[in-house]
This record gives sequence, structure tokens and C-alpha cells, in this order.
Amino acid sequence: QVQLLESGGGLVQAGGSLRLSCAASGRTFSNNAMGWFRQAPGKEREFVAAINWSGGITNYADSVNGRFTVSRDNAKNTVYLQMNSLKPEDTAVYYCAGSSYMHTSSRPGNYDYWGQGTQVTVSS
Repeated sequence: QVQLLESGGGLVQAGGSLRLSCAASGRTFSNNAMGWFRQAPGKEREFVAAINWSGGITNYADSVNGRFTVSRDNAKNTVYLQMNSLKPEDTAVYYCAGSSYMHTSSRPGNYDYWGQGTQVTVSS
């Protein structure tokens, strides 16, 4: 059974930082792109960041570009999201997703595996 387990969420003040981790089990994702999405209350799930199979290509939503960094450790089957200069509007449940493709995508439909999510709350 494939599982993606996010961790690292929590409550932080505006301007602070958090590092999310997503550990995969049940299959290797070393040949697959990975993504991060988020969903705030009353809003649709939105793309945050993605990283290709090798880690050499990354893509970000405009709203987080320059503040967030996605990375991966294929030896650990784990992907990370470093979030700096957090804002109250970053408050959401953050989801890790695994793609069946090697290359990045911002489309949720291109991801076949999803974690349960981790709550990030940024206070003003």
C-alpha cells in the first residue's frame, strides 16, 4: 500500500519558517515528480510547488515563489518544503502528492497519490 505521510506543520507567527516533510512508503518515487498543494477553508486546493524526478527542476506558484523551496532526497524517498517569510494567507492544509510522471505539473489530476495533509497556521 502506497502511503505519503506529511509532517512538520504547526502554528507560527508571520515572518516565521516551517519545514514540511513528506515520507513515502510502499513504492519508490525516485523516478517520479512530487508536488505540494494546499487548501484553505472555503477554497479550492491549489498548487504550491513541484519537483521533477531528479530534483533538477522545480516550479512554484507565484504566491510562494522566492519564499518557499521544494527539495527531495531520493535515497530517503522523501520530499521537503521549506517555507520562509510565512504570511497569514499561507494558512492552509498542505498536501504532498506523487505523480506517475517524471516531470513537474501544477495540475492535481496529474498526481495519483496523496497524503492526508498537515495543518499550517500563520498568525498575524
